[in-house]
Amino acid sequence: MTVGRSHQTLREVAAEEIRGMIMRGELQQGERLFEDRLAEQLGVSRNPVREAIRALEGTGLVEVIARRGAYVSRLDPQKIRQLLELRSVIEAYAADLAAQHRTAADLTALRRCLDAGRKASAGNDLFTAAALHREFHMAIERASGNEYLELVVAPLRHQTELVFSMLADARGITSWDEHQRIFDAIEAKNAHVARTLTFEHMASVMRDLAISTSVRDAHVAPTAAPS
Repeated sequence: MTVGRSHQTLREVAAEEIRGMIMRGELQQGERLFEDRLAEQLGVSRNPVREAIRALEGTGLVEVIARRGAYVSRLDPQKIRQLLELRSVIEAYAADLAAQHRTAADLTALRRCLDAGRKASAGNDLFTAAALHREFHMAIERASGNEYLELVVAPLRHQTELVFSMLADARGITSWDEHQRIFDAIEAKNAHVARTLTFEHMASVMRDLAISTSVRDAHVAPTAAPS
């Protein structure tokens, strides 16, 4: 592990590394996290690893069970759907605001995510593609001009990170086509279309999640913004 990131503590670096291992599938859902083994892999003592696991528990990526240990969380389709439904409302609101307030710098940041995301998906770099998906939505939140949006979405995003990573392969370029249409609406300052397309994008994610987890009775959320 590279510890030369002077602005980060060992706990933060360890948490980042473990998160990456989970997102890349090196640590599988339900797999137990052994502190000593991870410490050896990362080249640190057990203490920052223990602290990192506790930090990741708060994101929903890790579950700590008393007297049993820490495990990579298993996806609960029903809970994830509830989180995604809530995110769809907030993300659509952010896109609406972004279309009204975006700057040239905001558009540049969004284009950079789109270009790099397509390249990552085409190259089958799923970890990077998932990270750029996250960055694209964060850039929209910043473009909205509402400084509280990122604070509200952050805990929801943490708990749905694994979903987008898991679906990165299945959705691939299709996901970036959806992002492109949202970007086009924001660039054109069409708030209604940006909001509607974001609802459709999140509904598409939920449909793909239902398919990938074989939840046949999953209810698909509406694909249009409420009137």
